[in-house]
Amino acid sequence: MKPRNASETLAITTKVVLPNDTNTLGNLFGGQLLAWMDEIASVSAHRHSRRVVVTASVNNVSFNSPINHASIVTLESKVSRAFNSSMEVFVDVFVEDHITGKRSKSNEAIYTFVAVDQNGGPIQVPELIPETEEEIERFEGALRRKQLALILAKKMSPKDATELRKLFTE
Repeated sequence: MKPRNASETLAITTKVVLPNDTNTLGNLFGGQLLAWMDEIASVSAHRHSRRVVVTASVNNVSFNSPINHASIVTLESKVSRAFNSSMEVFVDVFVEDHITGKRSKSNEAIYTFVAVDQNGGPIQVPELIPETEEEIERFEGALRRKQLALILAKKMSPKDATELRKLFTE
C-alpha cells in the first residue's frame, strides 16, 4: 500500500451562516458546526484511505469564538496521522471579515475515522507522510493523543505509553 502525503488529504469547504443555522443569540449552532466539521473531515479521511469511512470519535472540539449570522465560514481538514485502520483528522475553522476578507481562526476539532470494508469491518489504511512543520507537529502529537485515549479507555497501561512518558521524563 503506497503511503500518501498529508497534503493529498486536504479538503476545503465554505459556508454562509443562514438564519436557520443560528441560535436565539444569532450565533451558529454548535451542532451545525459539528456536522459541517464531520462532513469535511470524512472527505479527508476518504481521500487518504480511498475507502468508506465512519466517524469513530470526536476527540476534541474548541469553540473559541462565536460565529455570527451571515458569516462566511471556511473549514479546512487534513489527515494528521494514519494508524492501522484509523485516521486522525484535524479541522480548522476560519471566519472571513466581510470588509477586508481577512480570515481569522475561530474553532478547531480533531476527529478519528476508521476505514471499513464492504462488511463494515475495519480495513488497513496507507501510511501518512507529513511534510510541513504544522503537519509534522500534528503527526507527532497524534500518537500521544491516541495513547492517552487508550489509557483513559483502560485499553493500554500507562507504563506502555512510550510517547506520553517522554513528555515527563525528558
